[in-house]
Amino acid sequence: MQLTPHFQLSEFTRSSTAQRLGDANQPDAQELANLKRLAECLEQVRAHLGGHPIIITSGFRNERVNRTVGGVPNSAHRLGLAADFTVPRFGSVLATCQAIADAPGLCFDQLINEYDRWIHLGLRQAGDRRQLLTIDNRGTRLGLDRARA
Repeated sequence: MQLTPHFQLSEFTRSSTAQRLGDANQPDAQELANLKRLAECLEQVRAHLGGHPIIITSGFRNERVNRTVGGVPNSAHRLGLAADFTVPRFGSVLATCQAIADAPGLCFDQLINEYDRWIHLGLRQAGDRRQLLTIDNRGTRLGLDRARA
């Protein structure tokens, strides 16, 4: 199912964990609506980054998949409101995060540089905070900077 011009539902539901479990990892109607909203946001991100393709590495997780990967019950991934991704043609994870954070009008709740390996972009049902975080081996901290070993 095509959610937006550049994103298909399968990009958000693909999961090696779900595959191993034999789980289709399909969203319900509300989660699908959330995924459409997330895909629309990622379309804006893609446009801001010069149209470079976004590679989604983790998206929607149904309850079983989320529990298996150790996700918290109220995870934005669980609700269809978050995606982890990279944009290799744009630049490093940190440079991509900074470009997204600096973009006027892009709505997000959380933008996280995770280990300098991928970007987590999450939305909320209402009232996005535009929270910027870095996660690395030393923990989670406010702001975007290079991950530390």
